Amino acid sequence: MRLSVPCARRWQVGIVLLWLVAGCDAPSPDNVSQPVAEFAGSDRCASCHENEFAGWQGSDHQLAMQPASNQSVLGNFDGASFDYYTTHATFEKDGERYLVVIQDAQGQRQEYEVTYTFGVRPLQQYLVDLPGGRKQALPYLWDTRPENKGGQRWYHLYPDEHITPGNPLHWTGPYFNWNQMCAECHSSNVDVGYDLASDTFSTTYSEVSVGCEACHGPGSLHIEKHENKADGPGSGFPVDLKTTGLAAWLMNPETGIAERQGDTRAHPQTEACGRCHARRSVIAEDYEYGQPLNDTHMPALLEAGLYHADGRIREEVYVYGSFLQSKMYAKGVACTDCHNPHTAGLRNDLQPDELCSQCHLPARFAADSHYGDSGSGCVDCHMPATTYMGVDDRRDHSFRIPGAGDAATHYGQIIATARSQPANALLLEGLRNTDYPAIARATLLTLLQPPLSSEGQRLLADSLDDPEPLVRIGALRALRNLPANDLLSYGSHLLRDTVRGVRIEAVATYLEVRDLLPREDLAVFDEVADEYRAAMLASASLTESLTNLAEFESRLGNSDPAGQYLQYAIQRDPGSAVAQHAYGLFLVRSGQATAALEYFEKAAVGMPANSRYVYVYGIALNSLGLEKAALELMQQAHEDFPEQADIGWALATMLRDRGKVEAARTVAQKMHHHSRPGRDFVLLEQSLGRLQGSDSSTE
Repeated sequence: MRLSVPCARRWQVGIVLLWLVAGCDAPSPDNVSQPVAEFAGSDRCASCHENEFAGWQGSDHQLAMQPASNQSVLGNFDGASFDYYTTHATFEKDGERYLVVIQDAQGQRQEYEVTYTFGVRPLQQYLVDLPGGRKQALPYLWDTRPENKGGQRWYHLYPDEHITPGNPLHWTGPYFNWNQMCAECHSSNVDVGYDLASDTFSTTYSEVSVGCEACHGPGSLHIEKHENKADGPGSGFPVDLKTTGLAAWLMNPETGIAERQGDTRAHPQTEACGRCHARRSVIAEDYEYGQPLNDTHMPALLEAGLYHADGRIREEVYVYGSFLQSKMYAKGVACTDCHNPHTAGLRNDLQPDELCSQCHLPARFAADSHYGDSGSGCVDCHMPATTYMGVDDRRDHSFRIPGAGDAATHYGQIIATARSQPANALLLEGLRNTDYPAIARATLLTLLQPPLSSEGQRLLADSLDDPEPLVRIGALRALRNLPANDLLSYGSHLLRDTVRGVRIEAVATYLEVRDLLPREDLAVFDEVADEYRAAMLASASLTESLTNLAEFESRLGNSDPAGQYLQYAIQRDPGSAVAQHAYGLFLVRSGQATAALEYFEKAAVGMPANSRYVYVYGIALNSLGLEKAALELMQQAHEDFPEQADIGWALATMLRDRGKVEAARTVAQKMHHHSRPGRDFVLLEQSLGRLQGSDSSTE
């Protein structure tokens, strides 16, 4: 069931000849298919671009992935061992083969051969082959730092948590799968090649490492153009990543900061780097060079768990999302203004403070009056580092003034409030501030809660036409929080948006009201629905993609494919609480409520920290007449999630229905501050008070 998309990496030739041989009139030049560039390999670039090629050699890009060999393997495979909780791993060498003995998916010790190295500093990972064309990253990593800095040792990626077989984070599972999770950004011209029906991969790439064409695009036309000394505009590449010549940077002596003269709009270079330096999901099987990132990938917004409320990096979100928040990005700074993309180091091999002084006058910003007595460098204050993967310090790229997020006028204060309670007034105030970065405004939109004021409705409608794709996406997600019958008042024009990511969000938003769309939008909806399906199938080896597909088809009334996708998900990932919960919901909609109970229980037990799964399981128990078990579950859930409105409401009403009115009223009183639409605890308490007063024997 793999989606077949025509490959964009083949020459299309001979069309005119075929027409002539057939005796037909040749098509007009506008209709003749043009040759499509092919990937030629980085070695073809070396003769004309000696300096760039030399800088790339030995860089993090060039060493992103390598076949395992005496030259590439840095870890100790001379009989080293590592104890992880109750398991024991060993690392040995047999001739030219690098072997590891580790716990497999069934909990048994198994020997695997390392086939590839992954990365080089400050750590190196190792890939082994599993059936079905899978390559999996081992959970044991080699710290490549010098010994005097704590390196030259094996360590486990999750030292504080015992990851056992069946856990989603076990190394044999989908999150450690190279094909889907890693390959695109560690090699060039990757085709994941996943087949859903057989659950197998046939992944290919044109170059094992991140080569020249991974960023510039396929180079055969560029090579041909220069070998033939052909005239004409353009370089022959599908995208121009140069920033020089477009505008100049001039120092403003009053501010001490350089200003870009000319076009300050975001350059395609940032979008190109964001492909791999962003927390994002894939929404297209083939990457499109030179197009907005949202055409092929969906970057994460400032979501809780990923980012702190003020937008500082929290989880491993890489660079793109924080850089979009910076004033530097807003002023037109691009990645190569600071970084050398070929060496993957800093531009001109400068030290960080030297680099900053190119645009920030040292007389002002390197003075004692600016530093004080801290003795810190620029990046220590303005780019604080967070450690990921145990030893990898990565710097925040929002370049914020320390403490800026604490200011009352910063969007971080609004996000922090809205994450914990309804805050529409604050959110609307933030949305009126067009100086906020697009990723922040998009996040504010997603936090809006119904009902909306007339001002809220106006700002939401305006956001649907914002020039920034991320804001339009945020607005569509905000629409999904509204009652379905309100959606049509905002129009459905974003089904025709020029950016694929926006169209996909639009079709998911208008899914509930598809049959009510105007006739001219209905055909467009069905076209974009196919784009949505293709987006999910681009990562169909992931459980989340299959459950999303199933939910989509179910909402459209296509129960057969919905059920099939969920069965695929459970077969491939039986420990997934997400899949179990989704299948339970599917069975309820199919009129099989009793059969659904088993899957709701598995979801609640498998992911007890998810309050929604516990709540749905409790409601299912109650609806099937298992009131005692439901009540016990909800009482425990209320202790575990005391601020969760749905659980509080369910517990109060279950207690009421069992005649325990006073206990129900106590729960309602505690939940006063957590009311939301459809869950008015003040009214519930009042009704319980009247009920208690009319019947004193209810307890």
